[in-house]
Amino acid sequence: MTHTTVRARGIDRVIEILDYLHDRRTPVRIGELARATRTPRSTIYEIVNRLVEARWLELRDGEGTVFFGPAMHYYGSNYLDSVDLIRTARLEVTRLAEQVGETAQLCSLDGNKYIVMLNEPGRRMFRISSDIGVKVPIPWTASGRLLVDHLKPDEVREFVPPDDFRLPDGRTIPVDGFLAEVAAAREAGFARTSALVDRFTTCLAAPIRDASGRCLATICFVVPADTTAELQAEMIEVLKDSGRRMSIAL
Repeated sequence: MTHTTVRARGIDRVIEILDYLHDRRTPVRIGELARATRTPRSTIYEIVNRLVEARWLELRDGEGTVFFGPAMHYYGSNYLDSVDLIRTARLEVTRLAEQVGETAQLCSLDGNKYIVMLNEPGRRMFRISSDIGVKVPIPWTASGRLLVDHLKPDEVREFVPPDDFRLPDGRTIPVDGFLAEVAAAREAGFARTSALVDRFTTCLAAPIRDASGRCLATICFVVPADTTAELQAEMIEVLKDSGRRMSIAL
């Protein structure tokens, strides 16, 4: 085994550790990391100690667990400041949440899944929010209908895994129905879904497009499902206007 191969495997294990912590979203014990990554405990200790020294991770002494360290925050902040879309959207998402009083989000694709990139809770006592960075099947979301609207129907079928049309409660979204909603959303300039993942919420989304017309991301409101049609219509217009302005800015 060459030195390069050993180093590559070490890098792979670092990535596995970071991905596992992100998926768990809570501090975990080193033994759990070893089991989850199928790595010898001695190797995990060596890697974790080095990452702790670099402040990528930190040990929670009182709990005997490990989680992301302060350096990850600094790197993330640098990334957010370096991307035009996110830098522009950070202010916009905050403004929309304050203006409308509902949870506002910036959403995009990560591979063949949907993720929330930015989330700003609204003013209501009962807040609806989604975790940033958690991958969700595309058909489960209003944004997903816009994020794939540049693809032809056959390309959508190939891109979206068949299992992703099944909702958490066992219901199945018909593929042909989803494709029709994708076409309708592109034509209307917005998408709306209700009672899919959560029977009590409705998601409203408008596209942020590049110069070619491809949807790079969406700007969204997540609202209670019983929000009146009139209020939803007003919020859709707010989102469409925001999406147009950000598209021009980019």
